[in-house]
Amino acid sequence: MNFLDAKSAPSREDRLHASIAFGGTCAQVKTCERAYAAGCTNLSSRLFTMAQGCQFTLSLAILNSIRNAVLIMHGPIGCGMCSVGNIGQNKTFKQLRDPASEGLIWISTNLDESDVIGGGEKKLQEAVRYADREFRPETIIVANSCVPALIGDDIDRILADLQTETAGIIMPIHCEGFKTKLMATAYDAVYHGILKKYIRSPDRRLPLWESDTDQFRAAYRKSRNVNILNVGSMSRADEVELRRLLEGLGLHVCFIPCYAEPKDFQYALETSLNVSICGTHDDYFVGHLEEKYHIPFVVDTIPIGSINTSTWLRKIAHHFDLDKEADRLIQAEKRALDEALEPYRKTLAGKRVYIAGGEVRIVATAEIIQDLGMEVVGFKAHHYDRFVEPIFNALKDVDEVQFSVATNQPFEMSNILTKLKPDVLITHVGGNNIAAKHGLPLLPLFGPAYNYCGYSGVFEIARRLNKTIRNFEFNRQLSLNAPLPFKKEWYEQDPFSYIKYVPERKPE
Repeated sequence: MNFLDAKSAPSREDRLHASIAFGGTCAQVKTCERAYAAGCTNLSSRLFTMAQGCQFTLSLAILNSIRNAVLIMHGPIGCGMCSVGNIGQNKTFKQLRDPASEGLIWISTNLDESDVIGGGEKKLQEAVRYADREFRPETIIVANSCVPALIGDDIDRILADLQTETAGIIMPIHCEGFKTKLMATAYDAVYHGILKKYIRSPDRRLPLWESDTDQFRAAYRKSRNVNILNVGSMSRADEVELRRLLEGLGLHVCFIPCYAEPKDFQYALETSLNVSICGTHDDYFVGHLEEKYHIPFVVDTIPIGSINTSTWLRKIAHHFDLDKEADRLIQAEKRALDEALEPYRKTLAGKRVYIAGGEVRIVATAEIIQDLGMEVVGFKAHHYDRFVEPIFNALKDVDEVQFSVATNQPFEMSNILTKLKPDVLITHVGGNNIAAKHGLPLLPLFGPAYNYCGYSGVFEIARRLNKTIRNFEFNRQLSLNAPLPFKKEWYEQDPFSYIKYVPERKPE
């Protein structure tokens, strides 16, 4: 898996054979019953596409969260506009970890038509020197957009030369949007830069003359350390809940990379286990750390839902030989949760739910929906790869449930909602504008201020679902007064009619 000698991470189309275009059932996407299903769909595409995601934008969302850093967006000014919406959020949630932390600091090299002809290297040099002189950050992150990559700016050479002039670490991130159709490649692009620039053995080592007791304490502390990887999928409330559960087993928890400081990565190797919240986010990182530093990892679970959280806890506890302690903790938590959920199960039972978003998260959230007595009528995943398959184990009777794969593509989703007629929609904020016009109650699949993970997350989702379903008058009125944006003939067609399947090529 060693890709670190390369300038940038490979695309997920090549590395994972992931899919961004599929329409069928859960059984078909899991078992590859059709020649173009599951892993065979990585060459599939659409004859028409609408509002596809970009890995540059997703990379910025992660990089903007790192504390004590200045982010330079190397490209036209428009490529960085998405960061404007992150200013208040990032400052707020950085300060939840460290009250003294500053807000979001970013700079654009503002490439124009002249730079496309003459090159943008001079502007990049000026931006790096300005960032170092004005802010003196611990690190300067340079995110490369499409334009400098297309015109051939050699940012690695430029930044290597500038490193001798700056106090902080300079980290290039090659996240050009045109290189991949899977915006989740952004996670690999960011981790690629972190692995090359941040991950190293800590400077502090126990001197040889210190006592055996001190060395034993250091070894013991390392043996109880757990890194939890929190790329973009966890709120501060989620971190508090998962820390509570693992500290209940006597473990010490560190969260990286979101909202971490650059120095935190220096101690990423001082751990006994790396725990991914979502394989879609983290397999690139944990795979490299296992290969190079022999640190084991857990990557095939996500602690959303009672069953999934219990599985997640047991896998971690087993590594530390804490199986009995984990069983006691799980039993106590589930007893309290079942009692708390009883009123909501009565009011929510029988409601039909459609879930759209990241592949692992939507299937895990479906476990909560079934636990509440509700019915899952469909899924829409941003993409599909092997990391979602273990999460299906927590679900019952979903083989015939519709499963589509689409990064955004709101025209398909509007068609599907018209045909399935769910009672409630769970999806990411920003992807529900057209869906709201269907008059449905909407629950965000993720929110940086809400708790989704762990046992408390199950209760919070139930509580908020109950509130959302009881009061969605705004969306109902919207559906009565705002027409859907597509012609009625579209709603009579198969929602997947624009997907172009490419059968898997068999070796000759």
